Amino acid sequence: MSSVSPHTSLHMPERHPFDPTGGAAPNLTASWARHWESNPDLDQIHDPDRGWLQRGELAQESVVRAGRLARIGLSPGDRVLLSAESSYDLVASYVAALRMGLVVIPTNTAYGARELKHVIQDARPKAALVDTPDKHAAIAEIDPGMLALSPSLNLPDGPTPLLDAAERGSAALICYTSGTTGQPKGAVLSHANCLASAEGLRIAWRWQSQDRLLLCLPLFHMHGLGVGLHGTLYNGSSAVLYRGFDPDRLLSDVSAQCATLFFGVPTMYHRFASHPSVKKLTALRLCVSGSAPLPATLHEKIETATGQRVLERYGMTETLMLVSNPHDGERRPGTVGFPLPGVELRLEGEPAEIQVRGPNVFNGYWERPQANAEAFTDDGWFKTGDLGSEDSDGFVSIVGRAKELIISGGYNIYPREVEDVLRKHSAIDDVAVVGESSDEWGERVIAYAVVNEPVTIQELREAIGDELAPFKHPRELHIVNALPRNALGKVQKHRLDRGRVLPD
Repeated sequence: MSSVSPHTSLHMPERHPFDPTGGAAPNLTASWARHWESNPDLDQIHDPDRGWLQRGELAQESVVRAGRLARIGLSPGDRVLLSAESSYDLVASYVAALRMGLVVIPTNTAYGARELKHVIQDARPKAALVDTPDKHAAIAEIDPGMLALSPSLNLPDGPTPLLDAAERGSAALICYTSGTTGQPKGAVLSHANCLASAEGLRIAWRWQSQDRLLLCLPLFHMHGLGVGLHGTLYNGSSAVLYRGFDPDRLLSDVSAQCATLFFGVPTMYHRFASHPSVKKLTALRLCVSGSAPLPATLHEKIETATGQRVLERYGMTETLMLVSNPHDGERRPGTVGFPLPGVELRLEGEPAEIQVRGPNVFNGYWERPQANAEAFTDDGWFKTGDLGSEDSDGFVSIVGRAKELIISGGYNIYPREVEDVLRKHSAIDDVAVVGESSDEWGERVIAYAVVNEPVTIQELREAIGDELAPFKHPRELHIVNALPRNALGKVQKHRLDRGRVLPD
C-alpha cells in the first residue's frame, strides 16, 4: 500500500503550502539569526548555573567562538565531535560551529573509549569538544593529533570567519545510529533536512516565539538537539536546560519558569505519573513524547491525573520527525498520528514496513555506499526498518521493528554490540541480547546465554565495566541450554521470552 496521507492537512491550520526552506532561509543558522537580529534582548537559553542569557548574547558569543575555532585552523566542512552535558557553553559552541560551516558530530556522553574510538576513526574529526578529563585522556590515546577542547572554548580570540554562508545541501550533522549489522553508521543530515523538519514542527505543534521549553533531554540525541534546541532557535523561543531528569525540579519549574512546553521520553512520563505534584503539568500548553513507544495505559494515566493528552510522535535519526498526533483534534493513545507537513509515508510488504520520503530525509550514511543502497528503494523511499499499520481513520501505529534495535529510556541500543562484548567473558559460550517490555524504560536489555561455568548478571556487568555505556548493560541474565536457531544458524530471537525458549 502506498500512501500520502490526506490527514497531513490537519497539521496545517494556516492553509498555505508547506515551505521546506523555512521562509527561504539560506541555511539553518541564518534562520536562527533573523530572530537574534529582530529582538536581541529576549531571553533564549537558561543555564543551570548562569541563569538566563538573551538572544543577542548567544549571537555575539557564537561570533567570538567561531573566531576562536577559525584561529586554531578549522574551516568549513571540517568535522567536530561534540560530547558534553547540557549547558550554555555547549549551545554557544555548537551554534558557533554550525555558523562557520563546520560539521558537528553529536556523541553520547556515556560512551567509553571503545565507542569513541569507532566514531573518531570513522568520521575523522579534526577537533573534539568534551567536558571530562576521562574524555580528554581517551581522545589523546585514540588520536594524539586531534584537538581536544572544552565546550567553553577558552582560547585566544581570532578574526571572525564568514558566518551563516553554508549551502542548504551541505552537511550540518553526522549522527551515529545503530543498525542491524556491523558498527554504528553516521547519518549525514544537511542544513536543508534540519530546516524542513523545524518548519514542519512549527506548523504542526503551533510553535511560537512566546513558547518556553523545559529541555531535560540530552543535546547529543536528536530528540533534544534536532527537535528541542533547533526548534527553540528556529522559532525564536526559549528553553530551560537541565543536566538530567529531576521530576521535582521540572514540575516546580512549570510555574517558576512560565513554561509552555515539555518534551520527554516514556520513562519520564512514567515517573511523572506517580509523582505527588504531577498536576502541575496541567499548566503546560503541550507535552510531547517520543524516542520510544508511549504505552496507551500511561497516556491515559497522565490524562486522568493532569488533563494533558500527551502528543506522541515518531521520527528517526536519519529523517528527523516524520509523524505526529495532531495538535488540534484527537490524540489517539497507542498511535503516532499522521505524517507531518512535507512527509510522504507508505506501508510496503508483508509485514508492512514504513517507508518515507521528503525534504527532511537524509541522503545517506557517511562513506557507506553499500548501506545506502540497502537503505533506499529503487524509487527513492527510505526504508525505516519499522513495521507499521494505519487504522481506518488514518492514524499510523508502530507495531514492531524489522531491525533489532532496543530502545530503552529513549536511547537506541544495538544488540550485536552488547553481544560482542559479552562474548569476551570466559563463562559465555553463546549469547543473544533482546529487549523486553518495561513500563518504566520502554524496553530493558536482557541477555540469554549458554555458559560453561556459573556466572551472575552482577559479574557480567562488572566485567563489561566502561566498555559499554551503562544504559547498554544487560539488566537480567537468563541461562539456557541452547539458543534457538533456524536452519541457516540465525538466532530466532522471537522465541526468547521472559526467560524461556518458546517452541518453534
